[in-house]
Amino acid sequence: MSQHYYSQQPEARHDRRSIDTELRGKRLRFTSDAGVFSKGDIDHGSRVLIEAMEIQADAQVLDVGCGYGPIGISAAHLASKGHVTMIDINSRAVELARENAQHNGIRNVTVMESDVLTAVQGQTFDVILTNPPIRAGKAVVHEIFEQACGHLNEDGCLWVVIQKKQGAPSAVAKLESLFSVVEEVGKDKGYRILKAQK
Repeated sequence: MSQHYYSQQPEARHDRRSIDTELRGKRLRFTSDAGVFSKGDIDHGSRVLIEAMEIQADAQVLDVGCGYGPIGISAAHLASKGHVTMIDINSRAVELARENAQHNGIRNVTVMESDVLTAVQGQTFDVILTNPPIRAGKAVVHEIFEQACGHLNEDGCLWVVIQKKQGAPSAVAKLESLFSVVEEVGKDKGYRILKAQK
């Protein structure tokens, strides 16, 4: 199988770069690298999710497939009295997310390597966020949805960004089989923001 961002140990030669951006009104700087998702800039789907997500100040939040950290770090600003756990299968992404949290002065985060949600067994969250790894395949994406449902507190919400042409209809069907309420709360340039509530 060819190497891609869902690989646990990327073999791509390092090509570190800095990304200066603004997310939810905050100026942030991220370090990216080869072998991680959207290495050149914050991808549009993540931006759409970041702008749409609703997070209480004291929320316990999980970012599944955190990459180098834009969604989780933005969530940590919103959950200023809460905590954000960021997980990714990609060890290089995990290292970058830790580095980026520290560089941006974010203290209320924990970053861990995890295949799907295995590293957070026994933990529950108020909000789970994911820009799921489409290239890993539908089975992996649907497994994230299934495991997320079991890790949400009562009335907790799963927020998903997915492109219509990359499986949004089947994602909606899967979510509707797991959650009591599933709604599309935003869309932009083919990306759909789905909010699923237990």
